[in-house]
Amino acid sequence: MATSMVKSLTSALRSRSSSVTSGLKNGSCVQSVLFYSTKKAKKEETIAAADEEEDDLLTSGISRPISQILKELNKKVPDSLIRARTEPNGFSVKYIPWHIVNRIMNLHAPEWSGEVRNIVYSADGKSVTVTYRVTLYGTDAEIFRESTGTSSVEEVGYGDPVQKAEAMAFRRACARFGLGLHLYHEEL
Repeated sequence: MATSMVKSLTSALRSRSSSVTSGLKNGSCVQSVLFYSTKKAKKEETIAAADEEEDDLLTSGISRPISQILKELNKKVPDSLIRARTEPNGFSVKYIPWHIVNRIMNLHAPEWSGEVRNIVYSADGKSVTVTYRVTLYGTDAEIFRESTGTSSVEEVGYGDPVQKAEAMAFRRACARFGLGLHLYHEEL
């Protein structure tokens, strides 16, 4: 229905030499901008290019098969996005900040979801463990991975212990899909 609406709007507005057409596709706005020239050949060329672009927009969905999503997530993350921190024991640890992981997920798997499944404080109250689930939705299947993150309650730094544990669990759950997994193998 949205496709026919966009095409009918496009053809109606083209006949009036309109500059912008819009319609809805999968809940998002699709726009085709047409630039007209005074020369007839240029105008026909522009309309033909716009038709091809519009067809691409209308037929290409956000969703892809899970295998394609996983292939993208398994690519090496550029070094410019990787951070390093020194642990209290002196070891340097490379990691990808959670907000960068979130951006990568939005780019390569735009139809993903994440949720905190559990928050547990240790019996002595000195640490908190968060269980996080990330779900990928593809055209052929949906899959999820869960992981945990633990943070000391006494640890100083940015954010509270639950935030730190959640960020760790989120990154680890994404790593189970292959995102940034190469960082774990570099240490071996």
